[in-house]
Amino acid sequence: MDYNTYEMSKVEKFKYGCFGVSGLFLLAMLFYGQMVIALPASIFGILYISYKKKVLVGERKKKLKEQFKEGLYALSSSISVGKSVELAFIEALNDLKVIYYDEDTYIIEEFGYIVRKIAMNHSIESALLDFALRAEDEDITNFTNVFITAKRTGGNLVEIMKYTTTTINEKMMITENINVLITGKKYEQKILAFLVPFIIIYLHLFSSGFLEVMYKTLRGRIAMTTALLLYIVSFIVSKKVVDIEV
Repeated sequence: MDYNTYEMSKVEKFKYGCFGVSGLFLLAMLFYGQMVIALPASIFGILYISYKKKVLVGERKKKLKEQFKEGLYALSSSISVGKSVELAFIEALNDLKVIYYDEDTYIIEEFGYIVRKIAMNHSIESALLDFALRAEDEDITNFTNVFITAKRTGGNLVEIMKYTTTTINEKMMITENINVLITGKKYEQKILAFLVPFIIIYLHLFSSGFLEVMYKTLRGRIAMTTALLLYIVSFIVSKKVVDIEV
């Protein structure tokens, strides 16, 4: 599995495509009040599929890192009692199957893949490198490089795993602390995202005459277009501000 790409099913593409198109159609109707503008503009809502793919890739990689940490715990436990690296992966796989009931869990699939590679007389190094290349995660890549070097030179594998696990834990704790600190800002960002459409809907209901000028004159359309662009830019910037990576 390539963790940097997400292959959507036809149902998912249809669902997210409809969401993007309908959402952009409603937004265009609010800002322009004309079907002739809203319908062509709504086509760009298809781009939401690409955005959603990136979101799903991020969520999947986050899950993988959390599961990888558990895998390291299981590995270090087996190696610390004197088992070989090859046997340690087999034991770790069995331990992970107890922790995660779903056989399709990412780390179970990856450790299973490594165990199968070992059974076919492939080196652990090549299996780990393949995993690291597909994951494209800094911690997994660093662990793989250090692990391979230590295995070849006789380094302390248990200490390497403990260090990597501690590093991942610290990063997760920092991320969680940051998320706690900016929780309020995230709610503010969500509220502000709905504020502009809410104001326009309010004006439609209680002061529709004001919007007639904005919808039917050239200056009004320019003003609404400028407002829409500023709204989209501010939404993107605010999302980047609250989505902090460690």
